[in-house]
Amino acid sequence: MAKNEKQQRLTYDVFETDMGWVAIVGSDHGIVRASLPEDAPETALDRVQPEIHGAEHAPDEYADARVLISDYCAGEPIDLADIPIDTRSATPFFRKAWDACRTIPAGETRSYGWLAEQAGNLKAARGAGQAMARNKLALLVPCHRVVSSTGALHGFGGAGLPLKSQLLALETDR
Repeated sequence: MAKNEKQQRLTYDVFETDMGWVAIVGSDHGIVRASLPEDAPETALDRVQPEIHGAEHAPDEYADARVLISDYCAGEPIDLADIPIDTRSATPFFRKAWDACRTIPAGETRSYGWLAEQAGNLKAARGAGQAMARNKLALLVPCHRVVSSTGALHGFGGAGLPLKSQLLALETDR
C-alpha cells in the first residue's frame, strides 16, 4: 500500500425506525454513507454500497446517531445536522452544496439555484442538482428540501417523489 493510500477504518450499523430500516457507514471523521428508510435491513445495507464492504459492524459507535435518526423518523423535531458527516471524498462544490443543504430549516425548501449560490456559483443550478442526485448521506444532507425554482418537487433517487413528499410533510406537521 502506498504512503498516500492509508486505509480508512469504516464501521456500520443498521437499525429499524418508524419509517423503516436505515443503514449508516462511518469513518473516524463522521458518517460517509446513509440509506433512506427501507422495508428490510438487507435493502438498507445494499443502499450503502460500496462503503459497507470491509466495514465492521459497530452499533455502539452510532448510538447517538441512531437515537437522533429514529426520533426524526418518528416525527420529532430533530436537527440531523448535529450528526457529523465525512465528505472528504467529494468535490469542493459538492461539499459546499451539501453543507448549504444542511442549513435549510426542517419543513422549508430552497431552490437548486439558491443551493448553487450558497455553494459559490450562482449559475450552477444543474451542478447543485447533481450534488443532490449524488448525495450519499440521505436524511443527514436533507436533499428532500431542495426543489425547482417553481417550487415543484423533482427527483429523489430510487425512493422517488412520494418519499420526498412524505419527508417534507413529516417536517411540516411537527
